[in-house]
Amino acid sequence: MRSPFSKIIHAVGSFLDPRSYLHVFRLIHYYGYSHVQQRRKLTLGAGTSISPNVSLRNGERITMGRDCHLGERCYLWAGDSTGRIIMGNCVAIAPGVFITASNYQIEADKPIQQQPKIERDIRIGNDVWLGARVVVTAGVTIGDGCIVGAGAVVTKDLPAGSIAGGVPAKVIGTR
Repeated sequence: MRSPFSKIIHAVGSFLDPRSYLHVFRLIHYYGYSHVQQRRKLTLGAGTSISPNVSLRNGERITMGRDCHLGERCYLWAGDSTGRIIMGNCVAIAPGVFITASNYQIEADKPIQQQPKIERDIRIGNDVWLGARVVVTAGVTIGDGCIVGAGAVVTKDLPAGSIAGGVPAKVIGTR
């Protein structure tokens, strides 16, 4: 067990460690390139709100309609060259949702990071609610009025007015 004096020494040493301050700069840099710079590139409708800790990639290929809300710790990652994310009006995105319009291929003779990417547009209709920690993969269309339950992984299109849940997401009801 450490003495109170050694705890003080440890705290002072931690406070004086320059790596702590370098880490703050890394966090500011990350926030700048994953949120601030990308948010300026988005196409946003009137009344749309985005939480300050959302991670965005390739914002020039992300469009959100009017009166949408993007919750805390969400990720909207459009493709590097073609894959777009297009949302309608009145879309509610709960915390922790991950939407990506890009994915690696899975050829056996190449390491994953050297695989070419597959990019396909994601379309999310009007009046859609994605619950907490939903994942939406490249090429999916979610129809108007859909509700996707928390933790679902959407790998295929969902028809308008459906309620979906599960891994992979399946239609479990209608509105």
